[in-house]
Amino acid sequence: MEHLQQTIERTTLSNLVSNEEYCRKVLPFIKPDYFDVKEERVVFEEITNFVDKYKKIPTKISLEIEVESRKDLTEDQHRKIVDIIQKLDSTDVDMEWLVDTTEKFCKDRAIHNAILGGIQILDGKDKQHTPEYLPELLSGALGVSFDQKVGHDYLLESQERFDFYRKKEERLELDLDFFNKITRGGIPSKTLNICLAGTGVGKTMFMTHLASSILLQGKNVLYITMEMAEERIAERIDANLWNVGMSDLEELPYSMYETKINKLQSKTTGKLIIKEYPTASAHTGHFKNLLSELAMKKSFKPDIVFVDYLNICASARFKPGASVNSYTYIKSIAEELRGLAVENDVPIFSATQTTRSGFVSSDVGLEDTSESFGLPATADFMFALISSEELEERNQIMVKQLKNRYNDPTINRKFILGVDRSKMRFYDVEQSAQSDLVESGQTLPTDNKFGKKVGQFSDFKI
Repeated sequence: MEHLQQTIERTTLSNLVSNEEYCRKVLPFIKPDYFDVKEERVVFEEITNFVDKYKKIPTKISLEIEVESRKDLTEDQHRKIVDIIQKLDSTDVDMEWLVDTTEKFCKDRAIHNAILGGIQILDGKDKQHTPEYLPELLSGALGVSFDQKVGHDYLLESQERFDFYRKKEERLELDLDFFNKITRGGIPSKTLNICLAGTGVGKTMFMTHLASSILLQGKNVLYITMEMAEERIAERIDANLWNVGMSDLEELPYSMYETKINKLQSKTTGKLIIKEYPTASAHTGHFKNLLSELAMKKSFKPDIVFVDYLNICASARFKPGASVNSYTYIKSIAEELRGLAVENDVPIFSATQTTRSGFVSSDVGLEDTSESFGLPATADFMFALISSEELEERNQIMVKQLKNRYNDPTINRKFILGVDRSKMRFYDVEQSAQSDLVESGQTLPTDNKFGKKVGQFSDFKI
C-alpha cells in the first residue's frame, strides 16, 4: 500500500513537469501537505512556484537549480530531492484516467489530514480551533473535487443564459417599497444581509419590524437574540403588529391582549420562534443544532433567520480568547453565517455596529464597519441606518446602500424611511421626502391612540 501511495505521488510529480495540459487541470487543487515525504513535498512546492512565476511547466534542470538555492535543506535531503527530480519521467497514460486518479489521491489525502487535524483538536493540541469546527473541517475534506468546467461558453450556452434570465428567483418581499426596489423584489435565499448602525439608532428595531412583516405573510421566522431577552424582542414585535406604543402594552387589559393574539393567529399561517443565547457564547454550531431541534420537535423550518447581532456571536472556528485579530474573527463569523444560509436554503439577516467615528458621523460608509473591514466582502447586501437630530425631529431615518449583489447600488443609494420608535415600526414616506433627504413628506398620525399604519401591511390592526 505504501509503495502504491509513493507510485501515485511520483506519477503526479512526473506528469506535472512533462504534461502541460495535465498540470493546468490539476495543479490548483493539489496541496503540499498531500505529500507525506518531505522531499516530494519540496519538489511539488518548487513546481508550483515555477508555474506561478513563469506560467509554464519547469524542466528538471530548472528544478534542480531552484532546489540548490534553498537554505532550509540538509545535505542528505538535497541529495534525495535531486534523485527524485532526475527520476521524474513522463508516462504514456490516458489523460482522463490520470486526472481521475489524481482527484482520488487528493480526496484521500484531504480526508486523512482532516482526521489527523480532528484528533489534534480533540486532544487540545490545536489552540486555535474548538471541537465545533470538526464538521466544517471534515465537510471541506469530503467536498474536495476537481472542477472540470473551464467557464461559461458565451455563444454555445446562450440558451442556458436566456433561461436563467427568465427564471424567477423566489424572494421574501418586504413591506417597505424602497427596499423591494433596491433588492429587485425582496431578499433571496442563501444570502447574508447586514444592517449597519450605531448604538440606539435602530438595528434591533429594524430587524423586529422585518420579522413582524414577514410573519404576516404567512412565513416562518426564527429570531436569535444575544443582546436582549426573548420577552423584550417579543415586546417589540407586539408593539409593531398591534400598532400600540410600547408604554401602552403595560396597560393593555388581558381580554384585549387575548383578542389580539387570537386575531393574529387567524391572520397568518406562519410561526415566529425567538431564541435567546448569552452574549458571545453561541455560534453557527449552536444555530445548526437549534434548526435541527425545531425541525424534529416542532416541524418548524424558517423562511428567514435573524441574528441579533453579528458582533456578539462567537465563531465556530476559533476558541474564545484565541490569538486571532478582530478582522479574522469577525470575517470568520460572517462566513459561517453565510455558510449556514446556503446550507439551510434560507436568507439570514443580521446587524453590525459602527465604529466610534461612524457613530458620531452624519454619514457612514464601509470604512465605518466596526472591527472588521472583511465583513462587507462576505455579505450579499449591506446598508446603513443613519440618524440625526434633524431627521429625528421629522420622525425619519436615512438608509444608505453600502453593498448590493441584487441590484446596482448607485440607484437609490440613499433614501428616507419614516420611523415610529414608540411602536417599533418603519414605514414608507411620500416621494417629496426623498428629494433632498430631509424634508418631511409624511407625518405620524396623532388622532388615534394606537396610531395609523402605513405600508403594504397597513390594514393589519387588531
